[in-house]
Amino acid sequence: MDRIHIRGGNALNGRLPISGAKNAALTLLPCALLTDEPVTLRNLPRLADVDSFGHLLNQLGVSTMIEGARPEDFGRVLTMRAGRVTSTEAPYDIVRKMRASILVLGPLLARVGEARVSLPGGCAIGNRPIDLHLKALEAFGATLETTAGYVRASVPDGGLPGGIYTFPVVSVGATENAVMAASLAKGACILENAAREPEIVDLCNLLVAMGADIEGIGTDKLVIHGRERLHGATYSVMPDRIEAGSYACAAAITGGSVDLIGANADDMHAILAALRDAGVQVDPHKNGIRISSDGKLKPLTLSTAPFPAFPTDMQAQFMAMLTKANGASVLTETIFENRYMHVPELARMGADIAVNGRTAVVRGVDRLVGAPVMATDLRASMSLILAGLAAEGETQVQRVYHLDRGYERLEEKLSAVGADIERVSDG
Repeated sequence: MDRIHIRGGNALNGRLPISGAKNAALTLLPCALLTDEPVTLRNLPRLADVDSFGHLLNQLGVSTMIEGARPEDFGRVLTMRAGRVTSTEAPYDIVRKMRASILVLGPLLARVGEARVSLPGGCAIGNRPIDLHLKALEAFGATLETTAGYVRASVPDGGLPGGIYTFPVVSVGATENAVMAASLAKGACILENAAREPEIVDLCNLLVAMGADIEGIGTDKLVIHGRERLHGATYSVMPDRIEAGSYACAAAITGGSVDLIGANADDMHAILAALRDAGVQVDPHKNGIRISSDGKLKPLTLSTAPFPAFPTDMQAQFMAMLTKANGASVLTETIFENRYMHVPELARMGADIAVNGRTAVVRGVDRLVGAPVMATDLRASMSLILAGLAAEGETQVQRVYHLDRGYERLEEKLSAVGADIERVSDG
């Protein structure tokens, strides 16, 4: 099993390329099931979750061809074709590896009229039920039942009739599943209180490029007029705002200056505002965003919430950064109930963090000290990397397969801007 070794204390300086967004890629990939024509995705990141989703599509009968498969290639190009869907079942042995695999449910229903999908896996960061996915699809006319760990779904003869669904709480995944299913419905489908994340916009833009009719893109009310069929398209995956935010925190905690090449400031208003409030200099430019810090960080009060507010996927990274702030910060996690599993590991490195329910108080310390630590989920693992970059001595991060789910070639990118970091295999 691989480990990441970091010898901390180096300020990061230089240019750091931002990859295609993991969370966007995982919702664009199942769109291939909606047409029998080729769908080509550019700027596809090399990530374990993306590869797992590709294997799932192969299992369903989708042919795939990758350009840029060499280890040194960034921004792969993937062409997919679902000329004929040969299976409507997403089995447990594939689905258990990642939660996003539930996103084949809507496309399979829309294209074939039936699906049997295992309940999903993914990060162990709390209870993330799929009930809103099912309720939205039921509102559009699907019949669903959950039994023996699987969701079995079907549509009436002639396809989904359409309907209206109002989400009781904002759900990114359920919005994505519902939009994909609605794109081939027989009537109009309306989603109210829909998620507005940039990744939802990216999905809608791809569907429109494939011939879908969607009103209200970027708002919390989406009106989808179903089409008889969709056609193929070529589309570029948006840059990863969470990766960009993570590396911005790396520059901040080490007192460095990094150009995040390809990052889109328009997708990162809440993240960049929080960095500025912490005393970090943020300068968007035509090629990306420059992040500069003297290492003197101010404490923050932050609360996670759906877009456009501060994202839950950046909470752990900001917590790590704020361990070096001059004063006490207060972080409140409103999305997931179990997303502080990185706290004991940060404490092993000298962080002073007290958790009470969904709120964490982070008291800045003068120094962090390297230690062996263990990653528990994707974003928590990145918080340990950030702490290791700023710590005195050597940090060893175990279970780095979590990192490989969401950060493309992390050690290579960080090494290029001055980090003393390497991946070590135990054989």
